[in-house]
Amino acid sequence: MFVAICAGALVLVIALVVDVGGRLRVAERTDAYAQEAARVGGQQLDQAAVLQGQGIKVQQEYVREAADAYLAMYGLRADEIDFSDDGRVVTVTVRADFTPVLLGGLGKRKVTGKGSATLVHGVEKAETN
Repeated sequence: MFVAICAGALVLVIALVVDVGGRLRVAERTDAYAQEAARVGGQQLDQAAVLQGQGIKVQQEYVREAADAYLAMYGLRADEIDFSDDGRVVTVTVRADFTPVLLGGLGKRKVTGKGSATLVHGVEKAETN
């Protein structure tokens, strides 16, 4: 009886370790996808503003399209895309589903990843102002 109880507890602990590790991997991957989507979106310059001397900033409509196109390759979609007031920082939030392998529906959750990219320019070094 003691061995059966200990074996059951050991299996439960192993299941928790495997599933928590899987959740951490999904969280890390979701952060990486959000970061890359922000980077891709941050490359979408507002060329008209640059040519008119209004400064360097992103074109928000193109950022959304580029970020969603990048995330679509991985079966994801941007949950939120935020911009700074000056239009130079793009922040992307992505949500992904996580279903545990061993615990089944007990630990099914949404995992949120967030990434941001800052638009910089310069010839010799990055100028952020």
